[in-house]
Amino acid sequence: MGKFEIYRAKNNDYFFRLKAMNGQIILASEGYKAKNSCNNGIQSVKRNSINLDMYARKIAKNGQHYFVLKSINGEIIGKSEFYSTKAGLENGIFSVKHNAPSADVFDLT
Repeated sequence: MGKFEIYRAKNNDYFFRLKAMNGQIILASEGYKAKNSCNNGIQSVKRNSINLDMYARKIAKNGQHYFVLKSINGEIIGKSEFYSTKAGLENGIFSVKHNAPSADVFDLT
């Protein structure tokens, strides 16, 4: 089972990251000013991660693949790491889809 971690950056923004069972980060958030908003972002990931239509597959300027997970209103709620292959990207989506809905939340702040 994966897990969400909430942490605070030096600029005092709150972030979350979703980690797979092996500890690898498979999805990361943008910054939030309030912890409650960060928790709401996690709940949005849990709801939207099961729907493959919510994933947008992208290619970075350096040619590497990544994906973003969007909420129902189209807002980006998480971004993946970079993958060297499209197959790696698809495995990342599969991992988020299966880990996020039941992942526990750990507050590291």
